[in-house]
Amino acid sequence: MAKKYSQLRAGLVMARASLIATLRSPTSVVFALLFPIIFVTVFGAMVDNTAVKIPVAIAPGSDTSSPVYRAVKDISIFSLSKETDSLAQLNALKKGRIAGIIRIPAPVMTAPVPQYGLTLLSSGAVADKRPLVQAALQEVTSRINQQVLQGQPVAAKLDVVTIPGRVYRQIDFILPGQLGFSLLMAGVFGSAFLLFNLRHTLVLKRIFVTPVSRASLLFGEMMSRLVFQIICFIIITALGYFAFDFTLVNGILTFLEMLLLSVFGLVIFTGIGFMISGVIRNESSIAPVANTITVPQILLCGLFFPVENYPVWLRTFCEYLPLTFFVDGLRKIAFEGAHIWQVPVQLGGLTVWAAIVAVLSVKMFKWE
Repeated sequence: MAKKYSQLRAGLVMARASLIATLRSPTSVVFALLFPIIFVTVFGAMVDNTAVKIPVAIAPGSDTSSPVYRAVKDISIFSLSKETDSLAQLNALKKGRIAGIIRIPAPVMTAPVPQYGLTLLSSGAVADKRPLVQAALQEVTSRINQQVLQGQPVAAKLDVVTIPGRVYRQIDFILPGQLGFSLLMAGVFGSAFLLFNLRHTLVLKRIFVTPVSRASLLFGEMMSRLVFQIICFIIITALGYFAFDFTLVNGILTFLEMLLLSVFGLVIFTGIGFMISGVIRNESSIAPVANTITVPQILLCGLFFPVENYPVWLRTFCEYLPLTFFVDGLRKIAFEGAHIWQVPVQLGGLTVWAAIVAVLSVKMFKWE
């Protein structure tokens, strides 16, 4: 009796062959490993003092009729947080999502001038932004003092209170973005060129006459990409952690959860590469089509600059891109200490994208 053909074994054999081909490809190594290492090294050694917008919150119960409140609202570098609950604000401050909580009490009506108070609650998680916030608020008090009564007793003063918190470094923002960059470039470009070359050299046509199914073939390619990305993931994360103090709140558990989240990104970006290889008939057209998909995501998904700095209409579009879901999820897991089930928005978005791309990549696959 004939032995039943094992699709799983066939897929693993394809994965091994594809992994060897990937490791021998200079393009894959450069885009997936060398470029992210360069970016991590350059940005990890930089000090971030040029934030475009600094998110701050106004404490509940603050006097919104006070001239201090109006002056704080007019500070151009401030972006007022949407959080209105005091506990939510405090949690966001400890995790570095906002740079400070500003409390503006009602003025004390004493002679000769009313006394305006202003309190900044800051955290160690935003130590790099505290001087900018404090300087801006100090300017507010100085301006009010000049307006109320020049050369007379001080009418407004600033108090600063600091609570403990994790130190948020530039590397905590940059490294997850570079992991996303690595996954995007290796997934889209690597799989697109590889499948096209296999089809062009008639390798896929030869495989077609074997019992190997298209799903098993794509599974093998996906597994090879997974092993390759695990290698890149370990190298990039280790560089950030040991050289630049990248934050892994729960240590190895955080790393494993980040790695698990990357599986969703791998399915999406590798699947996009499969789709490109299925519709492109000319090798010279692969790069322009792939760049059309990857470059906007690199620029718009928060790899180098916070998405919050973009206009509202553009930010809404950015928030639905798969790379945004992936990078945001990595940052929440790495720095905030969230577990993978505690990032439902990012996990749900990646799941929907992965399901759509997986179905389309199988349907659009061509043997020749």
